[in-house]
Amino acid sequence: MYRFLLTPRWWGINVFVLLAIPFCVFMGSWQLSRFDARVDDHRNLSEQTASARTEPPRPLAALLPVDKRTSGMPATATGRYGKQLLVPDRELDGKQGYYVLTLLRTGSGKALPVVRGWLPGTADAAKAPAPPAGEVTVTGALQASESPGGNGVGTRGGLPSGQTGAISAASLVNLVPYDVYDAWVTLDKADAGMKAVPAKAPEGSGLDLKAFQNLGYTGEWFVFAGFVVFMWFRLVRRELEAARDAALGLVPDDAEGSGEPLEGRTAGV
Repeated sequence: MYRFLLTPRWWGINVFVLLAIPFCVFMGSWQLSRFDARVDDHRNLSEQTASARTEPPRPLAALLPVDKRTSGMPATATGRYGKQLLVPDRELDGKQGYYVLTLLRTGSGKALPVVRGWLPGTADAAKAPAPPAGEVTVTGALQASESPGGNGVGTRGGLPSGQTGAISAASLVNLVPYDVYDAWVTLDKADAGMKAVPAKAPEGSGLDLKAFQNLGYTGEWFVFAGFVVFMWFRLVRRELEAARDAALGLVPDDAEGSGEPLEGRTAGV
């Protein structure tokens, strides 16, 4: 009764099933490993953030380039404040407002973007406090350059003069006449009249939407594997039923009127 499994058509079906099942299991396991990795990153980041609060600030140069390990760590830099910009459409405590971003010109010749604080409402240069004069030493949480559309960063273009949509060297290099570090800091204590901006977790290091997408894809791949097995057994069952019916002479009326030989009808089921 099972000799039909050795026909060329069923050889193709069997090979497909034998390849599809391990492929689905592999892809499901890979997606699950991605979710586990994001969970570990989230746990490590939480531990790192907690320990960073008790660590003394380190010189900026010792923490560059910014990565998942150094992001959020307290950094210190000395220099003189230069050009000031506003970063609109930034939310804090459920309210819309803007960052006050000032470039700190250091002794290295490069400028460090410093978020001195946050103000509510529409970006207005007249309301932004002027930076302190003279040489200053700033201390704040080190952050990686932003990318438009990521981690709450807006993508709105055509901003007025004196504003920038993202805090990144690529964006600021066209707005200031000096080199800019590929990093920025947010002050631990905001300057007078503003609220301090809390440090953000680096992209792809927490239980964000992408992490739960990995978990969902895991379930989908295992469901696909089960569906392949289910369909194979269903096709086998239909083939057996058709063969038994043909052996008993139970042939559908439309097949009898077609003039097709019995063997051909059975093989084509």
